[in-house]
Amino acid sequence: MHGHAGTLLWGICYFLIVLGLSAYGIHRYSIIYLYFKNRHRKPAAAAKFDLLPVVTVQLPIFNEVHVVERLLKAISELDYPKDKLEIQVLDDSNDETRALTERTVAKLRANGFDAVVLHRENRIGFKAGALDNGFKKAKGDFFFILDADFVPPRNILRESIDYFADPRVGMIQTRWGHINRSFSWLTRAQAILLDGHLVLEQTARSRTGRFFNFNGTAGLWRKRCIGESGGWQHDTLTEDLDLSYRAQLRGWKFVFLADIVTPAELPVDMDGFKSQQHRWTKGSIQTCKKVLPRIWRSKLPFFIKVEATAHLTANFAYLLLVCLCVLLHPSSAGGNSSVAGGVVRMLLIDLPIFAATTMSTAVSIFARKGNSIRKIGNAKSGFYRLSWRWELAYRLTMLERCWKPSLTAPRISIERPNTASKGPSNSGRAATTPRSGRSSRSWNLFSRSTLATLYFMLFKLGNFCQYRF
Repeated sequence: MHGHAGTLLWGICYFLIVLGLSAYGIHRYSIIYLYFKNRHRKPAAAAKFDLLPVVTVQLPIFNEVHVVERLLKAISELDYPKDKLEIQVLDDSNDETRALTERTVAKLRANGFDAVVLHRENRIGFKAGALDNGFKKAKGDFFFILDADFVPPRNILRESIDYFADPRVGMIQTRWGHINRSFSWLTRAQAILLDGHLVLEQTARSRTGRFFNFNGTAGLWRKRCIGESGGWQHDTLTEDLDLSYRAQLRGWKFVFLADIVTPAELPVDMDGFKSQQHRWTKGSIQTCKKVLPRIWRSKLPFFIKVEATAHLTANFAYLLLVCLCVLLHPSSAGGNSSVAGGVVRMLLIDLPIFAATTMSTAVSIFARKGNSIRKIGNAKSGFYRLSWRWELAYRLTMLERCWKPSLTAPRISIERPNTASKGPSNSGRAATTPRSGRSSRSWNLFSRSTLATLYFMLFKLGNFCQYRF
């Protein structure tokens, strides 16, 4: 009797866990479907400003001595009138960055820029506190927020500011690029993972009326939107996600511009990557606890509530994964059934579950990989389109070279191909691989990508459990 009860309890738990993972997998399929259905429905500005508005550029930094000069140089080169631009360097640094920032900002002021350094001694609220401090002293009606490791294109304000001519628009998010995508295996993996969010998810959500979030940088905010939504709050680690949902709950419209790419550096070591992922994981759970009850109490359409729930609870999938690993052994050992029964069970139960869970992740990775190859953009922003065949040859060549033992992965840059010729440019491009080894290298790509994905899932699970338990 006890054995039957235990089997029944195991079966119920196993079914619920697999059902939850399948739900997240089906959600991935829905995101991919919505992306491909709406990828050509690009947003358009409703009108243009007769007079350009004043924009406050906010640069929150902390001990960024190696990149702060590059950041301020890029801001000084923006294609926007100086009399319409205010630069706030929100510097909470406690090292030599502070003196370097003061000198660089003094040069900007000497060149006619309205630039100021706002330094705090206590760092209350960290980045959210710094942004709130700058918000109270800003002159502009719009904010352009950039982290220290980003390099904005010159035309970013010209190309995006007119979307605010629609008084309902509260935030504009541009797509992140990756300066050091080919630096190492770690940066390549991060680029693929981020492209899944920045290309597939953000595009699908924004173009179908669902809630999506400001990514913390490379975006513009309307000052009135921030004020009416409660301002920057630092009770979560992801103040950007928190403010995004609070603003959309108040009826503000957000716009995602996939064609405007703002390049940034990816963490190049495992410690930086783990710190970033831990912060994002913990902050998303905090935001989920804070805003998800408000979403379900609101009068929003049901499909928006479901999408917001899937977005905010995405990290719970890793908890379900570890529970599945605990329950998996009895499932694989239960076999007094005949061979025919095993085949029937595989076709009717195991295969649909596999398609809903594991295959959804694989399809999502291949979709985001393909869209990171075909870089969305135009000639003005310096980004270009590549034939997937040439990109695949380049990736396989990188695989072959990186497989050789070395201290660091080789850096190979791809320059803009000659648009007048149909073939690839010879300059700056790695040589294509011979046909004989293409199949084996493709398998290496698949197997190593799978191992990297499994490692990332276990790492995210560790972050979840560290916060949750």
